Amino acid sequence: MRRGFPKGIAPLVLAVILVNPGGSAALAAPLSADMIVSVSDQVLALADRGKLIARYSISTSKFGTGDSGASYRTPLGTLFVSAKIGDRLPPGAVIKNRIPTGEVVAIDAPGRDPIVSRVIWLRGMETQNRAARDRCIYIHGTPEERRIGTPASFGCIRMRSSDIIDLYGRVHIGTHVLITLRKIHDFVKPEEPSLLARSD
Repeated sequence: MRRGFPKGIAPLVLAVILVNPGGSAALAAPLSADMIVSVSDQVLALADRGKLIARYSISTSKFGTGDSGASYRTPLGTLFVSAKIGDRLPPGAVIKNRIPTGEVVAIDAPGRDPIVSRVIWLRGMETQNRAARDRCIYIHGTPEERRIGTPASFGCIRMRSSDIIDLYGRVHIGTHVLITLRKIHDFVKPEEPSLLARSD
């Protein structure tokens, strides 16, 4: 006899088991909070049912939007967090091929542009962003903080080290990420900022 949910009752929650690069399994539980990345505003907002939780200035691709292999563009649409790398690393810690190198780079260090501090690895959920994970599209820290607020990346979403560390602690494997050309105010209700909200 097949066991499962009673007839006519569907499961309310589906959990997905993902394997991160370190080989351990992580539970991707659906969460109410989502990330919204506005390319036009150069802002990432963390929102829960339209209520602002946190807001950060970012930098998307200087080549525009898209998902073709060698385009260096930022993909649009709905993605999700498939891995998180960099637990407890200090701000400015260099991460190469998703492994900390032991080096720490200062903010706006001349001639340096590595991935630093934290990596949030994205996987696409739609045809328009299906190559995102293979392209290594991340939300990550950058030492080039002077460029935050303007498109300057090679496809990833760059953040200040203090901001990516803060965001990293708030999101989980499975958190949805909407990358859009629309404005943040189309998704987040206008309201007085709370003590939890960050604003640049």
